[in-house]
Amino acid sequence: MNINATLILQAIVFAILVWFTMSFVWPPITKALDERAAKIRDGLAAADKAKSELANASKAADEQRAQARGETTQLLSDAEKRAAAIVEEAKKRAEEVGAKIVADAKAEADQQVTRAREALREQVAALAVKGAEQILQREVNASVHAELLGRLKTEL
Repeated sequence: MNINATLILQAIVFAILVWFTMSFVWPPITKALDERAAKIRDGLAAADKAKSELANASKAADEQRAQARGETTQLLSDAEKRAAAIVEEAKKRAEEVGAKIVADAKAEADQQVTRAREALREQVAALAVKGAEQILQREVNASVHAELLGRLKTEL
């Protein structure tokens, strides 16, 4: 065979191979590559979206934590203030109750002193009457001399 014919025949076989490849093999390969590129593009877009959502969620979580810390601090402060107010109120009540108990005790003591003085006055008056009776060697009638005994009681 002639070298030119071989080259022409190889060129025709090559052209048929190129046409066959372009018609039947190349479109499925291109389609598969395009689909893979689309999947990769979608995956990257989803990853970027997830990354931004993660950043937003992290930012929101930080804000909520900060808000919760602020609320907790405020609640603790309010609780401490309320506890201090309760303690002060309890102290005030205790002081009032203590003052009332002291006042009642003083009043009771004053009443007892008054009763004791009255009893002592009566005893002194009775002793004075006995002493006068013995001095005069006769009986003194307390009902007859009630006015005199009353003045004696008030002087004592």
